[in-house]
Amino acid sequence: MKSVRVKIDLNLAFKYIAFFFTIVVLCIIALLVGELILHSAEVILRYGFSFFFGWNWDPKANIYGALPMIYGTLFTATLALLIAIPISIGIATFLTEIAPPKLREFLTTTIELIAAIPSVVIGLWAIFYLAPLIRDVIHPLFKPLSFIPFFSGETFGYCYLTATLVLVFMITPIMTSIFKEAFESVPKDLKDAMYALGATRYETIRHITIPFSRTAIFAGTILAYGRALGETLAVTMVIGNQPNITLSLFSPGYTLAAVIANEFIEATSRLHVAALIGMGLILFIISLIVNFVGVILLKRLKRW
Repeated sequence: MKSVRVKIDLNLAFKYIAFFFTIVVLCIIALLVGELILHSAEVILRYGFSFFFGWNWDPKANIYGALPMIYGTLFTATLALLIAIPISIGIATFLTEIAPPKLREFLTTTIELIAAIPSVVIGLWAIFYLAPLIRDVIHPLFKPLSFIPFFSGETFGYCYLTATLVLVFMITPIMTSIFKEAFESVPKDLKDAMYALGATRYETIRHITIPFSRTAIFAGTILAYGRALGETLAVTMVIGNQPNITLSLFSPGYTLAAVIANEFIEATSRLHVAALIGMGLILFIISLIVNFVGVILLKRLKRW
């Protein structure tokens, strides 16, 4: 009886400890949001909705419009995600279904090492190799298509396309690792049954592996999208840091995280500091919306 009482007490203690830390996390988030709102209130009250939807960003003239940075953040992150999803699914499929064991082990280790590379190293690689490649090779190839908005204009290599490819390089290993784990969890009996019915490897992957793993695929996609939205240093180094709203991939741009990293230390006026903190508030809201929508869609996927 005594041992049973101790066990019950331990379970109750664990329950209260877990609840306590849950409350602590919620309080930290609430304090973070409160601080962001408090310190950005000056610029929001002064400019109102024009701070969120204004097209101009000129700290010297006390003009603060966040729309170019919001656009740059969503444009680069979304485009990077669209490119990285099929690449990640293809790599994960090769590793789980096609690659021999030794090659699979080597490639898996390599992908995990790539995911651990610091963003500043990736940024330096992009400055010395990727940006010149886009300026000297990629841009001339697409020059005949300059009548299409996506390929219009000139470039020095520091542009939306460079930032997008950097994000692709950063989020693809994360997504690949998650997708690979999901594909490996597919029951072997389902695959064997599909093969017994005469299905090819492609049909098995399409009708069994991917549908069975769709929840994990979506979760990995949301996780990678959040990483792409908040990436700072590597993107700041190669995006060009000019507040532009354009469809051209060869145009320089700006992101919310980049403008905070570039200007926060040099900000001298209270209004400028408030505007940069307001950028942080916008980035937090965007990340919150992405995660909230992701949770809703995940619940719906589990019901199907």
